Amino acid sequence: MTEPSTREEKLELGVELLAHLEREELDLAAAVDRIETITTSPALTRDILDAAEKRGVIDREGARLRVRRNGTYVEYDSQVVAREGEFECRRCGTSISTGHFIQLDAGELGPFGSSCIRKVTGRESESPSESE
Repeated sequence: MTEPSTREEKLELGVELLAHLEREELDLAAAVDRIETITTSPALTRDILDAAEKRGVIDREGARLRVRRNGTYVEYDSQVVAREGEFECRRCGTSISTGHFIQLDAGELGPFGSSCIRKVTGRESESPSESE
């Protein structure tokens, strides 16, 4: 359960998170919402988006992002681990007793509550502007 600590680790985790989103297209605000589970630094957020674009993970069109599909969705059976304990959701800040953690090659991200884990991975839409 190692949290990314260096700027480079956070950048890699952010790019990998974007690569695993289940939405084909989303607005920039929704992408930033997901990246903010890793960092709240505007400069690092910008660097994550730039790196993802340079590596072909996303295409940016104004305030919209198109995620290139590579069949790399988060596999809930193998990449999401639930742990019991006293946690604070990394996305919304709510106290939770079951934390859901995403296991990615670049590191582990979490904890998240049951609804936030679905929003972070893109399984659940956050707003009508995200609907396809």
